[in-house]
Amino acid sequence: QLQASGGGSVRIGGSLRLSCTASGVVMYDYNVGWFRQAPGKEREGVSSISSGVGMTQYSDSLKGRFAISRDVAKNTVYLQMDSLEPEDTAVYFCAACRPYGLGCSIDQVRYWGQGTQVTVSS
Repeated sequence: QLQASGGGSVRIGGSLRLSCTASGVVMYDYNVGWFRQAPGKEREGVSSISSGVGMTQYSDSLKGRFAISRDVAKNTVYLQMDSLEPEDTAVYFCAACRPYGLGCSIDQVRYWGQGTQVTVSS
């Protein structure tokens, strides 16, 4: 029901835009989050956008390099990633969370998308 795309291999400092498209799920009605999981590490939250008004949240570690947005007409949520670093290498997942509060944490996920690989190298 959720499909993530847009991953790839980029050089340090490059950019990627991930897309999360839904079918059978109205993204506007859910808090939608992006998560990532690096090899040997736990899945962590990256960013989220709330249902309705679309308030955004980001992991403090991103230092303002990522931006989440939503296209209601396309039922799609994006994650623009700039100034990519090797530490950003991971499989990125999108998820739709029950709209309790403004964020999207793993325990609130109702629908997961499949992952898309992001690799940042020199």
